[in-house]
Amino acid sequence: MTRVGISACLLGEEVRFDGGHKRAEFLIDAFGPSVTWVPICPEVEAGFGTPREAMHLTRVAGSIRLVTVGTGHDVTTPMDEFIRRRVPELRWEDLSGYILKKNSPSCGLENVEIHNQQGNVIESGRGLFAEALVRQFPQLPVEEEGRLSDPRLLEDFIERVFAYNHGQSA
Repeated sequence: MTRVGISACLLGEEVRFDGGHKRAEFLIDAFGPSVTWVPICPEVEAGFGTPREAMHLTRVAGSIRLVTVGTGHDVTTPMDEFIRRRVPELRWEDLSGYILKKNSPSCGLENVEIHNQQGNVIESGRGLFAEALVRQFPQLPVEEEGRLSDPRLLEDFIERVFAYNHGQSA
């Protein structure tokens, strides 16, 4: 069975900061019963709970930090600890692809807003978990759910996932 990692909120798990989800039915339908989903929510697994204060990425003294929006608490350390533990463990999950939640400060693959300490957007980048994932598994097909709403990109991604799976089992 082909195993695909996915941001847990995309499967309908109520793990988002507001206690909600972002179920992406079109992804579940597109892959059908031919995949086993491996859901991960970095924020919940890092111990932030649900619901929780919204977070964003902030550049502080040249480094990117994960900071709560309302209170300004820097929660980078528990996220980094989760990433150091969990990302290497993913090799044992035998994944053939990964679908990430767009715009997330942990899971966003591209164009994630990075703020200055005054709260203004100054650049864009990649979420902390997404960065670690693609660095650890550079050949793994990885995509954001937002881009996969394009039928051509979705079809291409599905083909890459199954080709990767075939190459891993060969």
